[in-house]
Amino acid sequence: MLQDKNILILGGDNRYLHVMKKLYNECANITAVGYPEEELTGFNIERTIISDVDFSTMDVIILPVEGMDQTGEIHPYYSPQAIQLTSAMIARTPAHCTIFSGTANNLLRQYVQEADRSLVVLFERNDIAIANSIPTAEATLQIAMEQTTTTIHGSNILVIGFGRVGKTVARLFHQVGANVTVAARKDEDFARIHEMTYQSIHINNLKDTLPNIDIAINTVPTVVVGEAELAIIHRSSLIIDVASKPGGIDFETADKLGINTIHALGLPGKVAPMTAGNIIADVLITLIKRIE
Repeated sequence: MLQDKNILILGGDNRYLHVMKKLYNECANITAVGYPEEELTGFNIERTIISDVDFSTMDVIILPVEGMDQTGEIHPYYSPQAIQLTSAMIARTPAHCTIFSGTANNLLRQYVQEADRSLVVLFERNDIAIANSIPTAEATLQIAMEQTTTTIHGSNILVIGFGRVGKTVARLFHQVGANVTVAARKDEDFARIHEMTYQSIHINNLKDTLPNIDIAINTVPTVVVGEAELAIIHRSSLIIDVASKPGGIDFETADKLGINTIHALGLPGKVAPMTAGNIIADVLITLIKRIE
């Protein structure tokens, strides 16, 4: 149980409502910023604004999946008003305070380092990222079905990247009968791709396969499909980018060329918030219990 833990939650989408419910059931003392009253009805959760938070009492601070931007602002899903987090706020926390964030930019890392606090980047952990790849893959398949006029079965699918999300996406599309090609870099990945009976291509050679694909699914968070690659993609093809910002596609060029390109951010929170929230909550509860 977490009855002695004071937890501050700053913003967050539908997933975090389920995170709060599980933390509440563990008897944690929860303070939430960036949530309307109606979303927290029935739970003894304190709603406040960040300027009224007593940081000196907080054992845990939880930022959204997307973390904060380069100005220190957190953009709540339920409110148009940004939450400004400063280094001084973190410095006022107890020495044992741990900051959790889905992702972490250099500014957040700087804040935490200057205050000598602990930072846990949730989506760098395999236990969250691998489990979270399942709703991401399912949602990607749903988008593909809705945005095309042919079956996925028999379609030529290119999955760019063979990390935790790429593996799950490739497997799911293969299971529904697609002809899957995976673009990767590492020799060990090519061996695994071969074992899983997919086709493979080096990520530097995308132009060799792009003219023949029906759907390209990018999982790489740096631009790998630029102007040269987009120029040879058939205009009827669909591109789905599930990577975090800025993504792996030159979206401006794709738009100019009339290629249907979707930057599908935060899919688990949109299509399976309960499952995705419970994944995050279970890991949080385990880690928070370890805080001395």
